[in-house]
Amino acid sequence: MKSEKISEAVVRRLPVYLRFLNDLQNREILTVSSQELGQKLDLNPAQIRKDLAYFGDFGRKGIGYDVTYLIEKIRHILKLDQQLNVALVGAGNLGHALSNYNAYLKDTMKITAIFDSYAPKVGRKINSLTVQPMDELGSTIREQGIRIAIITVPDSEAQNVADILISSGIEAILNFAPVILKTPPNIRVHAADFTTDLQSLAYYLRDGKEESEHEQQ
Repeated sequence: MKSEKISEAVVRRLPVYLRFLNDLQNREILTVSSQELGQKLDLNPAQIRKDLAYFGDFGRKGIGYDVTYLIEKIRHILKLDQQLNVALVGAGNLGHALSNYNAYLKDTMKITAIFDSYAPKVGRKINSLTVQPMDELGSTIREQGIRIAIITVPDSEAQNVADILISSGIEAILNFAPVILKTPPNIRVHAADFTTDLQSLAYYLRDGKEESEHEQQ
Protein backbone atom coordinates (compact mmCIF):
# COMPACT_ATOMS: atom_id res chain seq x y z
CA MET A 1 0.00 0.00 0.00
CA LYS A 2 1.27 3.46 -0.82
CA SER A 3 2.35 5.56 2.15
CA GLU A 4 0.51 8.68 0.94
CA LYS A 5 -2.73 9.65 2.62
CA ILE A 6 -5.77 8.02 1.02
CA SER A 7 -8.63 10.44 0.43
CA GLU A 8 -12.06 9.88 1.92
CA ALA A 9 -13.55 9.76 -1.58
CA VAL A 10 -11.40 6.75 -2.44
CA VAL A 11 -12.34 4.94 0.78
CA ARG A 12 -16.04 5.60 0.17
CA ARG A 13 -15.82 4.08 -3.32
CA LEU A 14 -14.31 0.81 -2.09
CA PRO A 15 -17.60 -0.54 -0.65
CA VAL A 16 -19.27 0.35 -3.98
CA TYR A 17 -16.71 -1.77 -5.81
CA LEU A 18 -17.10 -4.55 -3.26
CA ARG A 19 -20.88 -4.67 -3.62
CA PHE A 20 -20.66 -4.98 -7.40
CA LEU A 21 -17.87 -7.57 -7.22
CA ASN A 22 -19.97 -9.66 -4.81
CA ASP A 23 -22.79 -9.57 -7.35
CA LEU A 24 -20.39 -10.76 -10.06
CA GLN A 25 -19.18 -13.56 -7.81
CA ASN A 26 -22.75 -14.66 -7.13
CA ARG A 27 -23.25 -14.87 -10.90
CA GLU A 28 -20.03 -16.92 -11.16
CA ILE A 29 -18.22 -14.30 -13.24
CA LEU A 30 -14.50 -14.85 -12.75
CA THR A 31 -12.86 -11.70 -14.13
CA VAL A 32 -13.81 -8.09 -14.74
CA SER A 33 -12.03 -5.17 -16.40
CA SER A 34 -11.89 -1.59 -15.16
CA GLN A 35 -13.88 -0.65 -18.29
CA GLU A 36 -16.67 -3.01 -17.29
CA LEU A 37 -16.61 -1.74 -13.71
CA GLY A 38 -16.69 1.84 -14.92
CA GLN A 39 -19.60 1.22 -17.26
CA LYS A 40 -21.71 -0.50 -14.61
CA LEU A 41 -20.88 1.93 -11.82
CA ASP A 42 -20.88 5.08 -13.96
CA LEU A 43 -17.28 5.84 -13.03
CA ASN A 44 -14.17 6.62 -15.05
CA PRO A 45 -12.18 3.38 -15.55
CA ALA A 46 -8.95 5.33 -15.01
CA GLN A 47 -10.28 6.48 -11.63
CA ILE A 48 -11.07 2.90 -10.65
CA ARG A 49 -7.57 1.75 -11.61
CA LYS A 50 -6.07 4.65 -9.67
CA ASP A 51 -8.20 3.91 -6.60
CA LEU A 52 -7.16 0.28 -6.49
CA ALA A 53 -3.51 1.08 -7.26
CA TYR A 54 -3.27 2.97 -3.96
CA PHE A 55 -3.45 -0.40 -2.24
CA GLY A 56 -1.56 -2.67 -4.60
CA ASP A 57 -1.28 -4.10 -8.10
CA PHE A 58 -4.39 -6.27 -8.33
CA GLY A 59 -5.05 -6.44 -12.07
CA ARG A 60 -3.39 -8.05 -15.07
CA LYS A 61 -3.05 -6.21 -18.36
CA GLY A 62 -5.36 -7.61 -21.03
CA ILE A 63 -7.22 -9.75 -18.48
CA GLY A 64 -8.49 -7.40 -15.80
CA TYR A 65 -9.17 -8.26 -12.18
CA ASP A 66 -9.76 -11.68 -10.70
CA VAL A 67 -13.14 -11.15 -8.99
CA THR A 68 -12.59 -13.45 -6.00
CA TYR A 69 -9.06 -12.16 -5.40
CA LEU A 70 -10.15 -8.51 -5.58
CA ILE A 71 -13.05 -9.15 -3.18
CA GLU A 72 -10.58 -10.68 -0.73
CA LYS A 73 -8.22 -7.72 -1.03
CA ILE A 74 -10.90 -5.03 -0.68
CA ARG A 75 -12.40 -6.81 2.33
CA HIS A 76 -8.94 -6.82 3.90
CA ILE A 77 -8.42 -3.12 3.14
CA LEU A 78 -11.79 -2.31 4.74
CA LYS A 79 -11.01 -4.64 7.67
CA LEU A 80 -14.07 -6.72 6.80
CA ASP A 81 -12.03 -9.91 7.04
CA GLN A 82 -12.35 -9.69 10.82
CA GLN A 83 -15.29 -9.57 13.20
CA LEU A 84 -16.40 -5.95 13.69
CA ASN A 85 -19.02 -5.53 16.39
CA VAL A 86 -21.14 -2.36 16.27
CA ALA A 87 -23.07 -0.64 19.06
CA LEU A 88 -26.32 1.19 18.36
CA VAL A 89 -27.62 3.88 20.69
CA GLY A 90 -31.29 4.73 20.24
CA ALA A 91 -33.96 2.02 20.03
CA GLY A 92 -36.59 4.21 18.36
CA ASN A 93 -38.12 3.64 14.93
CA LEU A 94 -34.87 4.22 13.03
CA GLY A 95 -32.77 2.20 15.44
CA HIS A 96 -35.32 -0.59 15.29
CA ALA A 97 -35.23 -0.58 11.48
CA LEU A 98 -31.43 -0.70 11.40
CA SER A 99 -31.43 -3.56 13.87
CA ASN A 100 -33.95 -5.47 11.76
CA TYR A 101 -31.79 -4.94 8.67
CA ASN A 102 -28.88 -6.30 10.68
CA ALA A 103 -30.52 -9.75 10.61
CA TYR A 104 -30.10 -9.92 6.83
CA LEU A 105 -26.43 -8.99 6.77
CA LYS A 106 -24.13 -11.83 5.86
CA ASP A 107 -20.95 -10.13 6.91
CA THR A 108 -18.49 -9.77 9.77
CA MET A 109 -19.75 -6.27 10.61
CA LYS A 110 -22.96 -6.43 12.64
CA ILE A 111 -24.83 -4.59 15.34
CA THR A 112 -24.22 -6.67 18.45
CA ALA A 113 -25.50 -4.34 21.19
CA ILE A 114 -28.39 -1.85 21.45
CA PHE A 115 -28.79 0.83 24.12
CA ASP A 116 -31.46 3.32 25.12
CA SER A 117 -31.99 5.68 28.05
CA TYR A 118 -35.80 5.36 27.98
CA ALA A 119 -36.72 2.82 30.66
CA PRO A 120 -39.80 1.31 28.89
CA LYS A 121 -37.59 0.32 25.93
CA VAL A 122 -34.92 -1.32 28.05
CA GLY A 123 -35.28 -5.10 28.13
CA ARG A 124 -37.24 -5.29 24.88
CA LYS A 125 -36.06 -7.70 22.22
CA ILE A 126 -35.13 -6.57 18.71
CA ASN A 127 -34.43 -9.75 16.81
CA SER A 128 -31.92 -11.57 18.99
CA LEU A 129 -30.69 -8.47 20.81
CA THR A 130 -32.00 -7.09 24.08
CA VAL A 131 -32.09 -3.30 24.51
CA GLN A 132 -29.68 -2.44 27.31
CA PRO A 133 -29.61 0.59 29.64
CA MET A 134 -26.99 3.26 29.04
CA ASP A 135 -25.16 2.42 32.25
CA GLU A 136 -24.16 -0.91 30.69
CA LEU A 137 -22.69 0.73 27.58
CA GLY A 138 -19.08 1.04 28.75
CA SER A 139 -18.76 -2.49 30.07
CA THR A 140 -20.44 -4.00 26.98
CA ILE A 141 -18.19 -2.08 24.61
CA ARG A 142 -15.13 -3.36 26.42
CA GLU A 143 -16.41 -6.94 26.69
CA GLN A 144 -17.31 -7.14 22.99
CA GLY A 145 -14.35 -5.12 21.74
CA ILE A 146 -16.70 -2.70 19.99
CA ARG A 147 -14.96 0.13 18.10
CA ILE A 148 -17.79 1.49 15.92
CA ALA A 149 -21.12 2.95 17.04
CA ILE A 150 -24.31 4.23 15.43
CA ILE A 151 -26.25 7.13 16.96
CA THR A 152 -30.01 7.32 16.30
CA VAL A 153 -31.13 9.57 19.15
CA PRO A 154 -32.75 13.05 19.05
CA ASP A 155 -30.34 15.88 18.23
CA SER A 156 -30.56 17.23 21.79
CA GLU A 157 -29.07 13.98 23.12
CA ALA A 158 -26.55 13.22 20.37
CA GLN A 159 -23.52 15.11 21.70
CA ASN A 160 -23.85 13.61 25.16
CA VAL A 161 -24.17 10.12 23.66
CA ALA A 162 -21.11 10.73 21.47
CA ASP A 163 -19.10 11.85 24.52
CA ILE A 164 -20.08 8.69 26.40
CA LEU A 165 -19.22 6.49 23.43
CA ILE A 166 -15.82 8.09 22.97
CA SER A 167 -14.97 7.85 26.66
CA SER A 168 -15.91 4.17 26.45
CA GLY A 169 -13.39 3.50 23.67
CA ILE A 170 -15.38 4.01 20.47
CA GLU A 171 -13.18 5.11 17.54
CA ALA A 172 -15.75 5.72 14.77
CA ILE A 173 -19.35 6.95 14.75
CA LEU A 174 -22.13 6.87 12.17
CA ASN A 175 -24.39 9.73 13.24
CA PHE A 176 -28.05 9.82 12.15
CA ALA A 177 -28.90 12.74 14.45
CA PRO A 178 -29.29 16.06 12.56
CA VAL A 179 -26.48 17.78 14.45
CA ILE A 180 -22.75 18.28 13.97
CA LEU A 181 -20.86 16.40 16.67
CA LYS A 182 -17.79 17.85 18.36
CA THR A 183 -15.23 15.08 18.70
CA PRO A 184 -11.45 14.74 19.10
CA PRO A 185 -9.40 14.66 15.86
CA ASN A 186 -8.71 10.95 16.23
CA ILE A 187 -12.42 10.05 16.20
CA ARG A 188 -13.95 9.47 12.78
CA VAL A 189 -17.55 10.65 12.35
CA HIS A 190 -19.73 10.12 9.29
CA ALA A 191 -23.08 11.90 9.15
CA ALA A 192 -26.15 10.23 7.65
CA ASP A 193 -28.68 13.00 7.22
CA PHE A 194 -31.82 12.09 5.23
CA THR A 195 -33.08 15.67 5.29
CA THR A 196 -30.06 17.27 3.64
CA ASP A 197 -29.85 14.48 1.07
CA LEU A 198 -33.50 14.98 0.13
CA GLN A 199 -33.12 18.74 0.01
CA SER A 200 -30.09 18.49 -2.26
CA LEU A 201 -32.06 16.19 -4.59
CA ALA A 202 -34.70 18.90 -4.94
CA TYR A 203 -32.12 21.11 -6.67
CA TYR A 204 -32.11 18.73 -9.65
CA LEU A 205 -35.88 18.77 -10.16
CA ARG A 206 -37.19 20.57 -13.19
CA ASP A 207 -39.02 23.79 -12.44
CA GLY A 208 -42.70 22.92 -12.86
CA LYS A 209 -43.78 26.51 -13.43
CA GLU A 210 -41.21 27.20 -16.13
CA GLU A 211 -41.96 23.87 -17.81
CA SER A 212 -45.72 24.57 -17.82
CA GLU A 213 -45.21 28.01 -19.37
CA HIS A 214 -42.94 26.56 -22.02
CA GLU A 215 -45.55 23.93 -22.96
CA GLN A 216 -48.23 26.61 -23.35
CA GLN A 217 -46.17 28.57 -25.88
